[in-house]
Amino acid sequence: MKFSLRNRLSLSYILIALVCMVLVGIIANYSLEKQFRSYVIQNQEKQNKEVVTLINQQYLGEGKWKKEFIQDIGVYALENGMIIEVMDLKGDTIWNATEYNYGLCERMMDQMSRNMMSRYPNWKGEYKENSYPLTYGTDTVGHVNIGYYGPFFFNERDLAFINTLNKAFVGVGFLALVFALVLGYLMAKQLSNPISRVINTAQMISKGYFGDRSSETSSIKEINQLVTTVNNMADTLEKQELLRKRLTADVAHELRTPLATLQSHMEAMIDGIWQPDSKRLKSCHEEILRIGRMVGDLEKLAKYESENIILNKQVFDLTELTKSILLNFEKDYMTKNITVRIDAAKAEIEADKDKISQVLINLIANALKFTPKDGSVFIKVTEASNSVSFEIRDTGVGIGQEDLPHIFERFYRADKSRSRITGGSGIGLTIAKTIVDSHKGSISVDSKPGEGTAFNVTIPRK
Repeated sequence: MKFSLRNRLSLSYILIALVCMVLVGIIANYSLEKQFRSYVIQNQEKQNKEVVTLINQQYLGEGKWKKEFIQDIGVYALENGMIIEVMDLKGDTIWNATEYNYGLCERMMDQMSRNMMSRYPNWKGEYKENSYPLTYGTDTVGHVNIGYYGPFFFNERDLAFINTLNKAFVGVGFLALVFALVLGYLMAKQLSNPISRVINTAQMISKGYFGDRSSETSSIKEINQLVTTVNNMADTLEKQELLRKRLTADVAHELRTPLATLQSHMEAMIDGIWQPDSKRLKSCHEEILRIGRMVGDLEKLAKYESENIILNKQVFDLTELTKSILLNFEKDYMTKNITVRIDAAKAEIEADKDKISQVLINLIANALKFTPKDGSVFIKVTEASNSVSFEIRDTGVGIGQEDLPHIFERFYRADKSRSRITGGSGIGLTIAKTIVDSHKGSISVDSKPGEGTAFNVTIPRK
């Protein structure tokens, strides 16, 4: 059986209150009763000595006693649960409580027994008697026997005190139980309500409503963290959903044009409108190559964006790698009469050489592609204590400020009209950023329309 958080918290508060009440009751009762027993025993001994002192004062000397005062003392003692017998030195009885009122003594002992049995059902009490000497100066003139129900007994006042104390414990326990119930309910409500609302938000997100957000605020750190986490998850899922939809639309858009071109050319040749000569077949072949390059770039991007991307790191000279890659583009920049300059010294780095090569290829290709004839490209490699950086700056057409935040997104082109001329797939920069991120590096761009663009990449040495 499953319980809600509110019920569990409320029950836990009640359980804690009950356990504390029982433990406090048991410990306090045991401790207080133990102390009270000790007090009763000590008090009994004190009363015995007081009675002995009073009786001792009633001796007049030469074997004479103030018997009327001894009787008053005996009656007083009897009223306080003590049965006394006063005897002289010869053993003759001066005053005896049982002779004075035997029935009262019996009733008193029965009452004491009932009192103790009502409190302690297994109580094994019995009549106890202590003997004390009576002295006159340095001489012993007699002795007094004091009997009582022992080893100790509680009278009505003592039992009333204990019962009142227990009632106070029960009352405090009941109040604590009520307080725990109210406090538990309020605390459980304070905890469960925001969590329930966050759960509702999460359920809406799970159903695809990624725009739903939780605005809960709480003084509890964990609940605030939960709200922030759920909202961040919703943001991520919303972005991923938009990215998925845009990716689908972009792929469809990118494939539609070459496929439409191929379809129209093929239909024209099938219908006999065009002759399947080498020029038209070459045009179809170029469109097929464009589709192939796009599919290849998508495969690269899928591989690089995989969570399980493996970096085969090795130590190599970034400057030498840059120079060797530039040789592959020699024909391109000579055709456009582009001046390429490189300012770099030896800069060793431990990274995945093939993937860093892909970053350089994509960035250099972009620079040459968008730099007009007679322009220039400048490459600079610098090193710091913990990282190596390279900058690729061109004198191309530049990128508008409104486009800069999006240039690393899939299929994004700052100038849509150039997409067919340049022949790019629009994911080269996305691949470059993914590789740099996998190396825990950074890539940034600085550009102004008409003045050129500069990409700066920083990679940790290890």
